[in-house]
Amino acid sequence: MALDKDENGIFQVAIDGPSGAGKSTVAKAVAASLGVEYVDTGAMYRAVAHKMRRLGLSLEDAEGIASMLQGTTVDFVGQRLLLDGEDVTDAIRSGAVAKLASDCSALPAVREKLVAAQRAMGEKKSVVMDGRDIGSNVFPRARHKFYLTAAPEERARRRLAELLAKGEDLSFEQVLDDIKLRDHNDSHRALNPLTRTPDAVEIDSTDMTVEAVLAAITGKIMEDRGAAAQAAVL
Repeated sequence: MALDKDENGIFQVAIDGPSGAGKSTVAKAVAASLGVEYVDTGAMYRAVAHKMRRLGLSLEDAEGIASMLQGTTVDFVGQRLLLDGEDVTDAIRSGAVAKLASDCSALPAVREKLVAAQRAMGEKKSVVMDGRDIGSNVFPRARHKFYLTAAPEERARRRLAELLAKGEDLSFEQVLDDIKLRDHNDSHRALNPLTRTPDAVEIDSTDMTVEAVLAAITGKIMEDRGAAAQAAVL
């Protein structure tokens, strides 16, 4: 499903939403369907959190974090995430890293570095990005914005299945409590909180398959681009 480019030669698809809503899975499928690159911004924050854990840095160590960030590179090769040249795609998927990623994403120095990197990626090529503030902050002028959500219990069920498959021993109640805490932290942080922008299409995936969500998003994109092309002709 190749798409025509926007005036600047590229376009961005922003998919925001809370933890466990299925953003990464859906965004990858949308990118593959559209023939553009997928950028997992959440993984970028996890990479920073992973490095902080390695170095033993606390959230209160502003000087140490600033120094760390100066020598930090985060990039993608295909769908593999490289942290300072090392593939950490699998290493960043633990519950502990996820929790720290949510906390460190509220730090101005971390957000400034990673948002700049995300904007640079999306300004050079067409991308599908998912995260918490893609449509509201990273690419506020993106033509295609979506807010993907699901009931907390369903998001906890999905997250628990993922963690159990990786060998982590957690209960449903523990994962649900963590989901609710991350929702609160992400929505109430002072800097670029999780929010649905007025121009984003909301999709509740609680009772939807990945295929159904993919069809809804790609269908809306094609509808919008068709309408824009018709308006240009008129």
